Amino acid sequence: MESLSISNRAWSVRSVRSAKMAKKSAGNAGGVRSSFALLIMLIVHVQVTTASWWLLGTPSVYQSTLELTPTSYKDHCKRLYYLVEKQRELCGLSQNVLSTISLGAKMGISECQSQFRSQRWNCSTFDESTSVFGGVLSIRSRERAYVYAISAAGAAYAVTRACSRGEITECGCDGKIRQKPSKGFEWGGCSEDITFGERFSKEFVDAREDNQQAEGLMNLHNNEAGRRAIRSRMELVCKCHGVSGSCSMKVCWRKMAAFSEIGAALMERFEGAFQMTYRGGGVAISSSTSSRVAKKLKNKLLVVDKNMKKPTKKDLVYLDDSPDYCERNQTLGVLGTKSRICNKTSKAIDGCSLLCCGRGYQTRWIDLEEKCNCRFVWCCHVQCDICRQRKELHLCN
Repeated sequence: MESLSISNRAWSVRSVRSAKMAKKSAGNAGGVRSSFALLIMLIVHVQVTTASWWLLGTPSVYQSTLELTPTSYKDHCKRLYYLVEKQRELCGLSQNVLSTISLGAKMGISECQSQFRSQRWNCSTFDESTSVFGGVLSIRSRERAYVYAISAAGAAYAVTRACSRGEITECGCDGKIRQKPSKGFEWGGCSEDITFGERFSKEFVDAREDNQQAEGLMNLHNNEAGRRAIRSRMELVCKCHGVSGSCSMKVCWRKMAAFSEIGAALMERFEGAFQMTYRGGGVAISSSTSSRVAKKLKNKLLVVDKNMKKPTKKDLVYLDDSPDYCERNQTLGVLGTKSRICNKTSKAIDGCSLLCCGRGYQTRWIDLEEKCNCRFVWCCHVQCDICRQRKELHLCN
């Protein structure tokens, strides 16, 4: 998108200009210092183009957002080099926006790791890496599709929930819902405003993407699928009022489903994701017996298997086959499945035969100490015994 190209261009201009100034002032004697300065600037430039807002969800960065003050958050937003200009503008709207978006990123990462805990790739992250998930997401795979979807959903979810709690001044409860017809109940309480959350997520998360490129189209589609997974699972919650529980009046409001349900729903979409191919825009000439007609083609993604139906806006799409997750690949940040715990009796992906990629497994016994026989003691604490047991573990070779 335009904001990305402007941001990158600005960094490039500053890098070249600064390098020239350093060279001029230092002369030939300062050549080493100039080269070092240029190298540092190039490293920063690479970080700007490859890093992501997901960094906000890593433990150290997330904790730092909680410590910001009303006088420091705007300057902090301006210094976040891994955000594009549009994202930094939204970050500076109010103090709680940054902490809320950071929470959304954290939720997305945690849910990804929960859903993929038994997969060959278990959504592993790297705290010291600006790309958070390592190089594996440079491949436009179905795993990347899931990460983008659950992250966009996390942003929308966190913002929507913060609005309903009054933590962001620019939004609140959904007032328009009360205008909708109701049958057998009255609208009341605080219906969560998913529309605002979706809109904010779209403005913030999609800001980096270029809809003129295959990669951008894929990311934008999956971001939208993540947001729609929340809307399609909004729940109606009701409370009865009346004498002796007669429920003479029922008051209802809408709220989001648990985020784990959103993650599970997107995991189903992951399993049935559509592989796509990119068709670039241009002009197509169609001829008939009487005339030739020029038609402008849009950049778009097309299903690889023409016998399959088109994906809906709720489906996940990907462009490349997944890499081999069985063996360690340091370049991609793939840890492999060696020493992973597997299920000896399962025939699914968490089973030893599949998770261990045919390499076999080892059985080990470990001694565990757990609290047991817990009871309430007057007054006022819970007292437990310590029970010891041996547990059998199966580890991939």
